[in-house]
Amino acid sequence: MKVPSPGESITEVEIAEWLVEDGDYVEKDQAIAEVDSDKATLELPAEQSGIITLKAEVGDAVEVGAVVCHIDTSAAKPEGSASAKTEVAKEAPKAEVKKEEAPVAKESYATGTASPAAKKILDEKGIAASAVAGTGRDGRITKEDAVNAVPSMGSPTGGSRAESRSKLSMLRRKVAERLVSVKNETAMLTTFNEVDMSPIFELRKQYKETFKEKHGVGLGFMSFFTLAVVRALKMYPSVNSMIDGKEMLSFDFCDISIAVSGPKGLMVPVIRNAENLSFRGVESEVKRLAIRAREGQITVDEMTGGTFTITNGGVFGSMLSTPIINPPQSAILGMHNIVERPIAKDGAVVIAPIMYVALSYDHRIIDGKESVGFLVAVKEALENPQELLMNNDVTKALEL
Repeated sequence: MKVPSPGESITEVEIAEWLVEDGDYVEKDQAIAEVDSDKATLELPAEQSGIITLKAEVGDAVEVGAVVCHIDTSAAKPEGSASAKTEVAKEAPKAEVKKEEAPVAKESYATGTASPAAKKILDEKGIAASAVAGTGRDGRITKEDAVNAVPSMGSPTGGSRAESRSKLSMLRRKVAERLVSVKNETAMLTTFNEVDMSPIFELRKQYKETFKEKHGVGLGFMSFFTLAVVRALKMYPSVNSMIDGKEMLSFDFCDISIAVSGPKGLMVPVIRNAENLSFRGVESEVKRLAIRAREGQITVDEMTGGTFTITNGGVFGSMLSTPIINPPQSAILGMHNIVERPIAKDGAVVIAPIMYVALSYDHRIIDGKESVGFLVAVKEALENPQELLMNNDVTKALEL
């Protein structure tokens, strides 16, 4: 089997994890490995059924089109076991066994077990396998773990001084490169504001059950924020633009990237043409993309081409942050946690659910007046959603 191309412009992937072992019997379309590209983690399905021979190790960087395994399609499927090795072991003549002798467990790559190559290196270093944290499948100690292992010097107090080292995935390395380039290549600034979430709380309290019963998705905050952003982008088109060489590229559509925490790190799938979506449409798309990202099924195409990004650090408890621009975009909106705070309203101090919001933007293309005006427009829409986002017809806007 050769490594298929996971997307345009990607020439190399990294074996993140083998989901099968050498000598296993695999079924056609069964997921046999996870591979990292610089944009996403994807599953590699078996092209045929048969006994598999692995030709690459976890952590290996392999070019698209390179052979990573062989599948013997002439091999019969073993009965009662997926492993050809197990089947052969069943047929092998048994040695004399004492009556009360406990069965010897077959060697496996369980936690703390070193591969043969790793064991040889550890033996040369005089390091016990139990002192090394394995990064391979099921905690196995890989060759790279053994190479990086350092003998523990101990401590007079008896406290642990162990260290572990693991290779960054290709996706994480690419994210790191992009974040550094943003800091170095853009004139990034952040402006802040606060939003009284009381009107949205009231709308959700009144309509969320009916909305969920009819549409099968919850009425969350993302639909309000997405539609508020779409409105503000139409008012301030430079925020929906990006620099392309010596030119400014502007868009008449709003492809909104939403940051989602996935098993391999941050994923940023895109809601296409958000300007054409209703509250139901946004919530359905957010749910669909979030599930695909968290299950590792998101594709490169679903994460490219956004014109503006929304990130929600509030789900992790963040009160305030300065989000980093998602290149080549020019701005990103940061949402944060909602906390009851005392505010002045109509000449009196009242308690209200307040969210701090932040807009990081590239000052090369977006002026201070536009960035502040954009964030104020978002605030206005969120504090008066019935008029500015629902055209004073809540039932119609929510399609109830």
